[in-house]
Amino acid sequence: MGYILVVDDEKDIRQLIGQILSDEGYQVCLASNSETAMDEINSKSPDLIILDIWLKDSNMDGIEILKTVRNNDKNIPIVIISGHGNIEIAVAAVKQGAYDFLEKPFNTDQLIVVIKRALEASRLRREIADLRRSELIESNMIGNSSSFNNLKSQLDKVAKSNSRVMLTGPAGCGKEIAARYIHANSARASSPFVSVSSASIESDKMEEVLFGSEYNGIVKSGLLEKANGGFLFFDEVADMPKGTQSKILRVLVEQAFTRVNGSNLVRVDLRVISSTNKNLVSKISLGEFREELYHRLNVVPIKVPSLENRREDIPILANHFVKLLNYSEGLPLRSFSEGALTKLQTMSWPGNIRQLRNAVEQILILGPYNSEIDSSELPESKQIDKNNTGNSVFEDEFINLSLRDAREVFEREYLMAQINRFGGNISKTAIFVGMERSALHRKMKTLAIVSENKLSKKE
Repeated sequence: MGYILVVDDEKDIRQLIGQILSDEGYQVCLASNSETAMDEINSKSPDLIILDIWLKDSNMDGIEILKTVRNNDKNIPIVIISGHGNIEIAVAAVKQGAYDFLEKPFNTDQLIVVIKRALEASRLRREIADLRRSELIESNMIGNSSSFNNLKSQLDKVAKSNSRVMLTGPAGCGKEIAARYIHANSARASSPFVSVSSASIESDKMEEVLFGSEYNGIVKSGLLEKANGGFLFFDEVADMPKGTQSKILRVLVEQAFTRVNGSNLVRVDLRVISSTNKNLVSKISLGEFREELYHRLNVVPIKVPSLENRREDIPILANHFVKLLNYSEGLPLRSFSEGALTKLQTMSWPGNIRQLRNAVEQILILGPYNSEIDSSELPESKQIDKNNTGNSVFEDEFINLSLRDAREVFEREYLMAQINRFGGNISKTAIFVGMERSALHRKMKTLAIVSENKLSKKE
């Protein structure tokens, strides 16, 4: 039904509201002052708050609590109550984001109606926000390189099954996007997708976050329950605490668990996807990861390629991020020049797609509003200009070389950059540089590119 926090310094009113809501089937938590209220809000976000404006013996009054909660989470509806109500207080509360204002004493039916409407409005807002986020996230799954098409083909196949999938690849390459793509194209697409950041949750809090808890008769659902019927995504599963690993293994086997301090068995229906940028086999040999859990999670392994292996997709991704950031952040809708796109393809991206997105965002924030993005605006280009003391860019590298040697160095670096730009595809490289493929092969052999650039072996 919903979890509601009632904050009122008058014990009789607090308990009366709590009893009314409990009879209606809601889970209720009672707080008599701002300190207890904020502790409850921070430990578990309520679905709705009933908040008295005047709170005795508290550091904050109701309006201050309202402002704090609204700053942290605008989706929690707050109903203000007061025995000293007037139109000015009501207007002030609504202006600060309260859903409604009720003056004591209020009618029980009136209270129930307001609560139901507030919860329904909140649910609709969350659904709209989730739909908008899912549209943005799913649209990130774009590209046309052979590496990307191979990945997408594998994801389409596993989406139709109910098997567990382990996604591997370097940080920032889009493993969570791939997981969400599986969810969006599966039979569980309308069910929840819950992401668990194994690295960011404190180890002593992990079990309570995952399994939920039961304290003093108050039940707090964990992420496993929230994912029931849908997907649970373990991001960077290698960082999961060792003690939690054994309990997750049991959940995978039995599809059931007990909450922290609880005794009742909670049954769930989950499809699990995990990701890692670490070598789990090495972790197992070091005793840092349970081998049984690894085999349970690694039913279908899929490798997500780095941006290095899909350079052909960089122009598409860069232009996509411009549109995405314009839509979501209101940043300028600019286009890249051909020179800028070419430069992006030849740059190093150790942070992969995440780094490319951040670079595009930086350009849109710092650059002019409506002009074309040229190569001088790219982060790496600015660094080169900054370090240039006025001499030719080529002087340091070429000044002591003969013309013949300098030309050979230039040709080698140029061709290697173009080969990398086209993902190692020799045919596309030959077309772009204006050479026959056989002539390009001979030139590469002369310049010793074949022996040093593995990508050049691909056709």
